[in-house]
Amino acid sequence: MYAIIETGGKQIKVEEGQAIYIEKLGTEQGETVTFDKVLFVGGDDVKVGSPTVSGATVTAKVEKHGRQKKITVFKFKAKKNYRKKQGHRQPYTKVVIEKINA
Repeated sequence: MYAIIETGGKQIKVEEGQAIYIEKLGTEQGETVTFDKVLFVGGDDVKVGSPTVSGATVTAKVEKHGRQKKITVFKFKAKKNYRKKQGHRQPYTKVVIEKINA
């Protein structure tokens, strides 16, 4: 059984036991988080939401928080002597999907 959930402005396909990286959540490490915005539930019995499946939830456990590798943002304008170098590290939360309730 799998589901498509929406979190952090993105849609993610999840299965039970899967570890995923999502946009940072404001929960502590080891806590349980529930995702209400379930857009689709697949498997033996398919349920499609409009826009969400009513009564369906996905339960996950927060494993850790962290920051991704640094990316370099370099802005440049030709012939104007404008150069700007900047780095960015996006924060994330790693969660493990425990149960899909449909």
